[in-house]
Amino acid sequence: MFEYVTKVQEQIQRIATSQKPQLEEAARWMARALVEDRIIHTFGTGHSHMIGLELFTRAGGLAPVNAVLDDLVLSTSGARRGAEVERISGLADVLWDKYDIRSGDLMLVISNSGRNAMPLEMALRARKEGLQVIAITSLEQSKQYPSRHPSGRKLYEVADLVIDNCVPSGDGLMHVDGNLTGPASSMSGILIVNTIATEAMKLAAAQGVKLPIYHSQNIDGYSNEELYRKYESRIKHL
Repeated sequence: MFEYVTKVQEQIQRIATSQKPQLEEAARWMARALVEDRIIHTFGTGHSHMIGLELFTRAGGLAPVNAVLDDLVLSTSGARRGAEVERISGLADVLWDKYDIRSGDLMLVISNSGRNAMPLEMALRARKEGLQVIAITSLEQSKQYPSRHPSGRKLYEVADLVIDNCVPSGDGLMHVDGNLTGPASSMSGILIVNTIATEAMKLAAAQGVKLPIYHSQNIDGYSNEELYRKYESRIKHL
């Protein structure tokens, strides 16, 4: 067995066991968003944006998902630039105004360290605007280092619900030649959001909701056009 595979299996079990109540609560919140025809917004900077992107226009995934996909949160304009930008206070409000985010929607904010300004301020703005906020973060790392925000607060301190991704400080599961490696936050985060989404689907279906799920466009006989038309006015990047 490969060491990384073994470590990831252990990581998955750690999350499933230790975060069970939080995952169940998050699924209930997401199910409520489906029942009430709300939008599920996802936000993350750097590699964390991939976790939100996993839910967006995904074959087998939910249609009412709006991922914040702006140059400010991506690395396409430069990895070092992105690392600096996520520390700048005030930019979350700039991004907010570019999207149709409404009171009663649900917001997922993903930040492994939870210490930078942009994710923190996105969570604060969302709560101010009447959204419930779920944070996915590494509590071990977040509690180990100081905030980079003027308030001194971190993401886990401002969210309504916190899911610990159980990732060790430094985001690695292995050591090779004295170096920490075997990244864990992306895999852990994707596991978490898909667990929440699938459990939410089951809860919403039990309440009689017709589930807005995308089908693979590479399988004949299915079309997602009805869902695209339904949500294109509310989701920026459709």
